[in-house]
Amino acid sequence: MKSYAPTTPSRRHMTGINYREVLTYGAKPEKSLTQGRKRHVGRNSAGRITVRHKGGGHKRVYRIVSFAYDKRDIPGRVVSIEYDPNRTAFIALIQYPDGEKRYVLAGREMKKDSVILYSEKAPVKPGNATVISRMVPGTYVYNIEFKPGGGGRMIRSAGASAEVVAQEGRTTTLKMPSKEVRKISSSVWGTVGSISNEEHMFVTIGKAGRSRWMGIRPTVRGSAMNPVDHPYGGGEGAQPQGTRRPKNMWGKGTRGVKTRNKKKYSQQFIIKRRPTKQNG
Repeated sequence: MKSYAPTTPSRRHMTGINYREVLTYGAKPEKSLTQGRKRHVGRNSAGRITVRHKGGGHKRVYRIVSFAYDKRDIPGRVVSIEYDPNRTAFIALIQYPDGEKRYVLAGREMKKDSVILYSEKAPVKPGNATVISRMVPGTYVYNIEFKPGGGGRMIRSAGASAEVVAQEGRTTTLKMPSKEVRKISSSVWGTVGSISNEEHMFVTIGKAGRSRWMGIRPTVRGSAMNPVDHPYGGGEGAQPQGTRRPKNMWGKGTRGVKTRNKKKYSQQFIIKRRPTKQNG
């Protein structure tokens, strides 16, 4: 982590990632793998705000990251580890012998000139991708498919990884970062290891302006509103919630209320739900 000299009150507690220790010096985005992207900032197709607290933010160039495992049995060399403003993890630029280049999620152990391999017979070591059924219990894995051939969908944020708990016939039991334990098909693919930028969760933003750069607009406390705007609103001075249970401005329950549909198709694969204030 990087700290700053207290030149201003907001700077005193601000922290950041020391990118020089991780990213490849002088690396610029691969032009063939970038494109422009319009930021809809929480608005729908009619231009109306449907998600609050989003807007503004610094202009970004979108990097086209490959989550698929279709480039198999061909070793790829890591050309550079780069920053991606559109996600919390770092990305790695991979060069293949046939000349093709791809961006993939960078693992914690990936370095420049490292070699990775996507194969059903690939060694089970960090950076390589293979079928989940080949991974012994205790192996950490990320960028996991939901369905065979569907590309990585789960475990894609900074520092995240799932642990292989057991192999049972055609299913594999995983312990997710949320502590949820669930089953998936043993024929899906995943990348061995954990994702880079594990210090992301320790960053202190430090000031309101830095949040605005990230596209985050201010959030107003419900207790600071009028009664017409929020169940917690009104009163002279600071008041308790005054309601039987915590709720949001639309009256829906919060703080540990289960919102998952019990009839969801994947409900049968969940062995243990993630901890909440209700179930510990």
